[in-house]
Parts: sequence; C-alpha cells; structure tokens
Amino acid sequence: MANKKKTTLKDIANILKISTAAVSKALQDDSRISAKTKDAVKKVAKELNYQPNHLASALRKGKSNLVGVIVPRTNSNFFSSVVQSMEEVLNKDGYNIIITQSNESYKKECDSIDSLLFTQVDGIIASMANETVDLNYYEKIKSRGIPLILFDRGENDLNVDYIGIDDYASSHMIVEHLVEQGCERIAHIGGYQRTRIFNNRIRGYKDAIKKHGLPLDAELLLEGSLTQEDGRLKMEQLLTLENRPDAVYIAGDYAALGALQVLKEHKIDVPKEIALVGFGNEPFTAMVSPPISSVEQHSTQIGKLAAQTFLEHMKASEVKQTLNKKILGAELIVRDSSNKKSLS
Repeated sequence: MANKKKTTLKDIANILKISTAAVSKALQDDSRISAKTKDAVKKVAKELNYQPNHLASALRKGKSNLVGVIVPRTNSNFFSSVVQSMEEVLNKDGYNIIITQSNESYKKECDSIDSLLFTQVDGIIASMANETVDLNYYEKIKSRGIPLILFDRGENDLNVDYIGIDDYASSHMIVEHLVEQGCERIAHIGGYQRTRIFNNRIRGYKDAIKKHGLPLDAELLLEGSLTQEDGRLKMEQLLTLENRPDAVYIAGDYAALGALQVLKEHKIDVPKEIALVGFGNEPFTAMVSPPISSVEQHSTQIGKLAAQTFLEHMKASEVKQTLNKKILGAELIVRDSSNKKSLS
C-alpha cells in the first residue's frame, strides 16, 4: 500500500490561491490576516487533515515548548508519580513532555537522548539507567546549551542541577530502626555501587553498622539490579549462609517483594526470624502480607521541584551560574515486616 502523502502548507495555499506565508500566519491567528482568510485556511486545513510540523516550527522559533523526560522504567509508582507532578507544573507554563524509558539500558538511554535532541526539546529532565557509567551523552546535552536536570539518580561529575532525597541518611535511619527492633546481623541488598544513590545508601548502611558495633561481613552486602527476580535470588543466597541475617535492608521495593516471597516459601517468620525493609514505598508494600516497611521518597515534591528548576532556566535572562542541589529528607514508613516490638 502506498504511503499517504502528508498535507503541507503549500497544498492549502494552492487550493486557496494564496501564499504559504499567508497560510502559516492564518493558522497562527496573525492579526495581519483577515478573519475571512483565516476561516478559509482553517476550513481547508481541517478537510485535508493538516498536521503542523512541530519540528520545523521549533527550528524556526528556536523553541519547541517540549521537555524531554528520561526515566529508567515507567511501571514504577515512584517514577510515574514524579512524571505526573512534573507534567502538571510544566503544562501550566505551556510546555508538554516527551517521556522515554531506558529500561536500565545505557544504549537505550543514549538513543533517547539523541531522539530528544533531534526533536529540539527545550530541556531534558532525567534519572539515569543502572548501566550508565560513561557520561559523554549527558555532556552532549550540556554542550547544546539546553537545561539538564537530574533527579533521583545523577552523577556529581556532571555538575548539573539535581533533585533527590538524602540516600545516605535514609540508610542510617533504616539501620537505626532495625537495631531498635533488636536486630544484630543486618544484611543489605543494594543497587550497583557505580550509581551515586546506591553508593550513598551502601555508605550509609556501612557507617550505621559500624556505629552500632555490628558485624560488617562481606557476605551480608550484596549488589544487584533490584528487580523482583533479583530480590529472590539474593534472598536465596543469604539463606544459604551458615550464620544467616536476622534482618535484611533492600534498596528497592520490587527486590524486597521478591525477597519476601522467598522467605514465605521457606516458611520463615517475618519479622520474628528475619525483619525486612524496602525502599520507595510502592503501593503494593502496604498490600502484601506482612506489609513491607519502606522509605517514602516524596516523588510528588521531586517532580514539582525538577519542573520548577527547568522553568527557572527558561525564564532567566542569562545562563544560570548557580546550580540547584535540592536534597529532601526521607521518611521511613514502619510496617509489620520489620516491627518486631509489636509482637511482644
């Protein structure tokens, strides 16, 4: 089947016997074009199903009113909530967003950046993929002179605006809670240390463990992708230890869900035998049995602040020299999976 030819401004102009410039101005409600001509142009445009070429328009104006958003995945309540909040703020200022997901793949992230730059977005707001180590593609965004704002996951080396929570303090808070519950051998299933937020969570865990004089055994500290399946695998690994943990802090709720499934399959009492804490406060954490303790990351606030930071760049009369580094305090939502004291 032959491709249907896309209607152009010239097609409309030929039918009405006027210039393409007049058609363009009429579609933009230019005051220099008569109401009669505007009506005629809009009528023909509708009949021919004319669709504006936003890319060409962006090239002409130097502004597209589009913001690119890159997230590791869209099936996470945290990321979807961030995007929703971001969009609400940006829409009020006349901006629309283009959402891409990396699926934690460095290659897909690079492809997304190329596509967004080709689309002439006015800025990019991103959370990095787990696989990302090479920052050249993010440097490419900076070299174009458009705003780059990172949230949740970002690298200090890029020297750009960043919005997130205090991951180091969050780990301290979790370990303190588990110690208060009487736990003495606390394991940590974290993300890859090469990612800043997971590195900070691991550092916070280690320092809190040392503070309380608890064992910091290499076998108790595992890294992974933090998927549900990864949580299952890592939990199985911990259960093979001769001296297994009495608590596990997991840096992602999906992995925590997988770990909980394994504990239940092995008929291990949670939290009596092994306490469990996740991270992210996904909706399902309150619905499973037992409900999983987790860290609330304030996704709505992060999305709002990221959008506002972008708008500050766009409204500034010159390139901003001062960077926004907004670090929010996190909150531990204590539920039955770690609340040992509620059993006594």
